[in-house]
Amino acid sequence: MASPNAEESDLTFPAGDGDGELNPGLGENLQVDPISSQAATSLEIKEQVETKDKERKKKDAMQTLKSAIIVSTVVVAVVGVGFAIAKKLREK
Repeated sequence: MASPNAEESDLTFPAGDGDGELNPGLGENLQVDPISSQAATSLEIKEQVETKDKERKKKDAMQTLKSAIIVSTVVVAVVGVGFAIAKKLREK
């Protein structure tokens, strides 16, 4: 084992604040870990982007389906009109 040096004394934990830990509402000096805060923020942003991408893909799929239904409806209507005209021409 090594003897205690000045270097090792710098590595000790800071003294705890019992009142601050037990009564967090009373503490005015709030310490926030900036790295954890940035990681949480980046995770939230990433989740928001993923959610927007999923919604955009879902919206694109719905738009494609709507377009296909509208086009097929128009085609069926045009074919129906064509048959109706052909039938009228045969009757005359």
